[in-house]
Order: sequence, then structure tokens, then C-alpha cells
Amino acid sequence: MKFNATIIRNGINFSQIEIDASDREDAAAQLRAQGHVLLSVKRAAGFTLRAASHKLRFPLALFSQQLLALLQAGLSVVEALETLADKETQPDIARVLRRIVAALFEGQSLSHAIEHCGAAIPPLYVATLRSSERTGALEEALQRYVDYQAQVDRLRHHLAGASVYPVVLAVVGSLVTLFLMLYVVPRFSGIYADAGATLPWASRVLMGVGQFLGDNRIAILSTLFLVGVGLWYGAGMAPVRAHAMRCAWRLPAIGTRLRLFYLSRVYRTLGMLLRGGLPIATALPMAAALLQADMQAQLAQAARHIGEGNPISRSMERYGLTTPVALRMMQVGERTGQMGDMMERIASFYEEELARWIERFTKLFEPLLMIVIGFMIGGIVVLMYMPIFDLAGNIQ
Repeated sequence: MKFNATIIRNGINFSQIEIDASDREDAAAQLRAQGHVLLSVKRAAGFTLRAASHKLRFPLALFSQQLLALLQAGLSVVEALETLADKETQPDIARVLRRIVAALFEGQSLSHAIEHCGAAIPPLYVATLRSSERTGALEEALQRYVDYQAQVDRLRHHLAGASVYPVVLAVVGSLVTLFLMLYVVPRFSGIYADAGATLPWASRVLMGVGQFLGDNRIAILSTLFLVGVGLWYGAGMAPVRAHAMRCAWRLPAIGTRLRLFYLSRVYRTLGMLLRGGLPIATALPMAAALLQADMQAQLAQAARHIGEGNPISRSMERYGLTTPVALRMMQVGERTGQMGDMMERIASFYEEELARWIERFTKLFEPLLMIVIGFMIGGIVVLMYMPIFDLAGNIQ
């Protein structure tokens, strides 16, 4: 977007210039990097599709991988960031990287520069970098985050991959059924009405429904379209998603697995933060952001209980944030002093259990879904042709 800035050029000349930037902070950073004294900056008049408060979605996982590779190759942090900025083809991302470099030249820490770079950087990542600055182990911190993100993405992709085939099957089956009921069945109904044929009771019901749908085809298609748009829009609203999540939690089998899914994310996050040197009191509030509302309250109670001097394992057990296996593993971690490693092992245990359940569920659900769709479409076809079969039998 465009910004108008008032600057002092060369120490003596006042100037008004226009500059492209993602937000006001980006515009100010660019002007200071060019050696100008900034007096004011404001958004230029004009229509834009992006709000001024828009935060750029930064490719954090890819950035971390590339930065880690350059650091391992022997480049300094500034050299690595300048290299990434020079090779970046997207102007918004390149500006963010140059802003980080400018902040480092001003003497700011890397965590502070990334936190205030104008992109949507999660607090978890900033905390990871901040902990590494106390120990001087930036490469290890980046490697931990890359591994953490890889594990989270692997579980997410497993869930998404398992749902693709059932969703496609359900959508195709619904479209075929809709086509039969809106176009094919009304035509057969007209043919049978013109012929004066006597239809079985089930066929009469089907033809009546098909005739009604055919007569109101435009209204039905318009309603379905509006419902689809409403569902798509509602899926992006936090209250709607929260209500859908509450409904899913009430389902016996699904609710139990959702709980394991969230617990695995929490333990994975706690493991990474504890291994990075953060105390448990700092790590728990960061992990709470990954949970839904009810579990956030449980984790807050557990954090208060831990703050009173109680063991982590006992506090997590008391507020329902563990399982018998995880409890034993945490107790081992407390005895050995390797709680960070043990948290990650607990997360891996949960993730493997979830993967096995998803595999068993899909192997059972997909054939059942195919049978249901097959019976539904086959039943419509049989009921449409049943009068023809009866007519053929009478002719014989």
C-alpha cells in the first residue's frame, strides 16, 4: 500500500515522498534505512483491499529452514538474513526481511526484530529465539522449531489425507443423487403419467418427490447455493467454529481423539520450550493458546497448582490433562531431570496412537460410506425402472 512521508533529506531539506510498504512500520523502517530523518508518515488516500492493520502471513517454517542452513554453512545472522532478502521474489516478504536486518544494525536482538517486523509471527517462535539468545544456541533453537513444525505438519497432513477420499466420495455421491432427483426422476415421472401406468407404492413416492423437485428446480438450486455460501462464510467465523467444536467434543469416540490431539500439541510445545531453557511457568501460558476454551481453563488451573510448588505430573493429572501412560512418563522425567525430552516422547506416543486410530477408522468408514451411497443411488435407479420391469412381465 502507499504511504506519504515527510522527511529531512541530507540533514537540511524537507521533502514529501510517497513509498510502497506493507504498513506504517515498514515504511518508517525503509526510510530510516535510506538515511532519512523521518518526521511523519501516514497512509495515502485511496481504496485498498487490505486494512492498515493487516499482518503479512510469513512463511516461517521455510524461513527457519533456510536460515538454519545458511548459519550451518558459516554465515553470520546478518549475512544470512541479507542473503534471504536478496533472493526473495515476493516484495512484501523481502521488505520484512530487510526490516529485520535494519533492526539488527540498530542493535536490537533477533527475537525483538522478528517480533516487531510487521508479519504474523507466533509468540511461540519469538520465545524460542529469546531463549536461545540467553544460551547462544541459535542453531539448536531453529532446529528444534523446524523439527517441532515438521511433527505438527505431519499429524495435520495425516488427518487431512485421511479425510480427502471420504469427502470426495460424499460430494460425488451427493451430486449424482441431486442430478437424478432434479433431472432424471422428473422425466420418468412425466413419461409414466402420460402412459397412465400403475406404479408400485415406493415408485409413486419417488416420482412424486422427483416431480416436486423438478417443478421447483431453480428455487432448490438457489437455496442449496445460498446454504453452501452461508456454510463457507460461517466456517470462517470464530463463534461458528467454536460451536461446531463443542458439538464434536460431545461425540464419544471423536471427543476422546480430539482431546488426545490437543494434548499431543501441548506436550510437543512444552517439550520444545523446556528443551530451549524456558521455565515451566513461562512455557505453560504459551502452550495454552493451542487449546480450546475448556482445556485452557484446565491448563491455567494446573499452572497455578505447579506455581504453588507441586510436581508437574501431579498437577496435570489432577486437572485431567494426562493419561496413565503419560503420567508415568512425566514422573520418570521428573526423576531424571529430562522433562523436555519426556514431553516430546509423550507427544510422539499420542501422535502414533492417533495415527493408528485414524487408519482403523478410515478403513471401516470408507466401505460403509460406499455402501450407503451405493444403496441410495441404486435404490433410486431400481425404483425408477421397476414399473418398466412390471410392464415387461405383463407383456410376457
